[in-house]
Amino acid sequence: MKYISTRGGVEPIPFSQVVTMGLATDGGLLLPQGVPRMPPSVIEDWQGLSYPQLALEVMEFFVGDIPRKDLWTLIEHAYTSFDHPQVVPIVKVDGVSVMELFHGPTLAFKDVALQFLGNLFEYLLSQRGERMNILGATSGDTGSAAIYGIKGRKNMAIFILHPHGRISPVQELQMTTVTDANVYNLAIEGTFDDCQAIVKEIFGDLRFKDRHRLGAVNSINWARILAQVVYYIWGFLRLREKGMNEVTFTVPTGNFGNIFAGVLAKRMLPHGAIRRLVLATNENDILHRFITSGDYSLGRVVPTISPSMDIQVASNFERYLYYLWDRDPMKVRRAMDKFKKTGRLTFTAGELKRVQEDFDSVRVDQSLTLKTIGEIYRETGYILDPHSAVGMAAALASKEEGVPMVCLATAHPAKFPKAVKKAIGKEPPKPMRIAELEGRKRHFEVLPADVIKVKAYIEEHAI
Repeated sequence: MKYISTRGGVEPIPFSQVVTMGLATDGGLLLPQGVPRMPPSVIEDWQGLSYPQLALEVMEFFVGDIPRKDLWTLIEHAYTSFDHPQVVPIVKVDGVSVMELFHGPTLAFKDVALQFLGNLFEYLLSQRGERMNILGATSGDTGSAAIYGIKGRKNMAIFILHPHGRISPVQELQMTTVTDANVYNLAIEGTFDDCQAIVKEIFGDLRFKDRHRLGAVNSINWARILAQVVYYIWGFLRLREKGMNEVTFTVPTGNFGNIFAGVLAKRMLPHGAIRRLVLATNENDILHRFITSGDYSLGRVVPTISPSMDIQVASNFERYLYYLWDRDPMKVRRAMDKFKKTGRLTFTAGELKRVQEDFDSVRVDQSLTLKTIGEIYRETGYILDPHSAVGMAAALASKEEGVPMVCLATAHPAKFPKAVKKAIGKEPPKPMRIAELEGRKRHFEVLPADVIKVKAYIEEHAI
């Protein structure tokens, strides 16, 4: 499998080059040249596989230049750090199948991809005798998951930008208590969108990027999207075991990477296997407005109790536009240039119709989020984190009779104890992974939302 850029300026390249490139050299995002549709016989063969075994089969279609036995070692090792034998178990809650994606070392869905990506980076750098400085921005969970995937590894340093004071205390604790010498936490005085814009601008400076061998862990890195495709297929297979041949997924969404993995899974599975993808947002609803009315325009970032979704510029949206516009890279390039200047994109009625064939969308405000956490707990005893509660509220509003609904639970409720306590009157039980961090010294540097200052810091500390 070879890869091309959404903006058309990259000759087809192999998977291993894609992983270390991160953002394409023309400023676009990398995508495979094709997405294979699986015949029923392959789905049948996949039915009884464990999660790591399924990951190997799915990923191998897109890798190509890593030997199968090496790829298996990377995948198998990635999921030994998860505390559930199924890796991503599915539990029934109030008529909805909840896929728990939070059993990794930082208790968030990002671990599913970033434990694998850390192994992959280390493997490729060792093969080439190279070093890498990894740069990323986080609205909460990506940073800690990336740090836990990279800390202590050879030939790598990691620089993570987070919005100072705008992530949950537990998320901050998980990131800033890591003391490995190759980890740098940068608290940026601004929003997540400011952090993300700085990272994108730095990656766009090709001379700086090449000089410091910068790599990406944000969902602009294709390997992260690929690892997330697996759990949609896993979810479908688990429902298929029970005689269901179609399923709808509801996805709490901020940066569009998680639900874009669902778009790819829908293309891989037999036609109709994934009936719908329901995109759930909080008050930061640029994607909801896009799906419901074609209004993709910047708004002010509203701080909420689901901070990982407090995003206005969805960095993976460009990948979807490439498909929406029939793989026309020049149209994508013009649109991204326009959006950078005006903060707005417009769509024709025909384009909006196609979007609404791909997605449904529900906007869930903080009041409904808290109400959902409370009602689900009182009725079932199950505790949702606020992001998963956004998804659950959307799932309950979107259920169709006879079609199983799978809601992605993206974080453990103990990562957001303040919001949970407000909803149910008490904090959720604290896992040992969190309890053991309390009282540890924190390490981070506060910087202004200034790309020049961030570049200077990287220049000083890069390996």
